[in-house]
Amino acid sequence: MTRNDWLIGGDRHGEATERIYSAATDLVSRTGFENFSIEALAAVVHCAPATIYRNAGGKKAILEAVTMRMSARIVEAVRAAIGNLEGTDRVVTAIAVALARIRAEPLGPLIMGSIQPNHDGEWLTDSPGVAELAEEIIGHVDPLAAQWLIRVTLALWYWPLKDRVAEQEVLQRFLGPSTFLNSA
Repeated sequence: MTRNDWLIGGDRHGEATERIYSAATDLVSRTGFENFSIEALAAVVHCAPATIYRNAGGKKAILEAVTMRMSARIVEAVRAAIGNLEGTDRVVTAIAVALARIRAEPLGPLIMGSIQPNHDGEWLTDSPGVAELAEEIIGHVDPLAAQWLIRVTLALWYWPLKDRVAEQEVLQRFLGPSTFLNSA
């Protein structure tokens, strides 16, 4: 049960969580995902690490929340672009829009720069929010297809084709006809 706190005039847990997520977003934007720690966040928020864990969870939960906050504009642009599309057109358009937005997003390099093989960057590929978006793009629930789509997007972000027209053609020719689109 949520109770109004007489001192702050609202839900104390909700206020604490919002403050922690806001500070975490700011901290990550300044120092990067790879340097994020609960201890550093606690120092910024001026509280004990236990307070962070109690109100916002551990590192993985906080990074998930920060990722979703930072990627909100990207997600909304993708949703708007694929709203009336299905199948191949939906997936190809979603990836093209996502790549363009990630590349234009000032914080995109922070998110993407922290993802490296055999590194502590698995939080993004393991993110439930990112997986849900991938399944939304596909148009049905398929965890393996979602993971494949996430990794294809990451690969294209890391190693883009210099010619955007050629990149679009690669998406159309090779991603579009992929068999995962038809597996419902």
